Amino acid sequence: MSGLTDSRSTQEGPLRGRPRSEGVERAILEGVVRLLEEGVPLAELSIERIARTAGVGKATIYRRWSGKEELFVDVVRAAEPPDPELPGTSLRDDLVALLEQLRERGLWTRSSVLLHNVYAQMKSSPKIWAAYHATVVEPRRRLQAQVLRRGQENGELRTDIDVDLMNDLVVGPMLLRTLMRPDADLPQGLSEQIVDTVLEGLRPVSSPSA
Repeated sequence: MSGLTDSRSTQEGPLRGRPRSEGVERAILEGVVRLLEEGVPLAELSIERIARTAGVGKATIYRRWSGKEELFVDVVRAAEPPDPELPGTSLRDDLVALLEQLRERGLWTRSSVLLHNVYAQMKSSPKIWAAYHATVVEPRRRLQAQVLRRGQENGELRTDIDVDLMNDLVVGPMLLRTLMRPDADLPQGLSEQIVDTVLEGLRPVSSPSA
């Protein structure tokens, strides 16, 4: 996770505090990572300790984040693959791009012992887990829903199926493999296979010729 980037520049979210210094923010994020690599439990990551490790004052952190939970979510976001740029050429291509990001994220999490442990600790903290869902999971889910609604409007998808259900049908297989089946394969081409299989059942049925 040494190559941390400020993924907030590509994510939706309110700006906080004064104009940002990328160097200062990077030092803070990497300070958190350093403590985690040293085995410091999430519950013991105080703002004071993070500030001391990053070589900044506590006020510097609070100008950018309202608290430890918000800071920690940004650390995790910075370690994840960036949000995909959707091709916009077809419903299928956009869905494949979205699933490919999830597949790459699954591979990255598996290859990073630190990130795997971070997710495990997040789940034991309802406040942090809720913040992660609000700032990371929900924006992605909204984007997926927008793509599906556009597919309905364009006649590429059935309109008699709820968008949320379609979202689950498309994304569910990849999430199952990446989150609940850590031993499952995540091969190249899996995103295309999932999308093509699901779309076969979600396409409108053509009226029989007279």
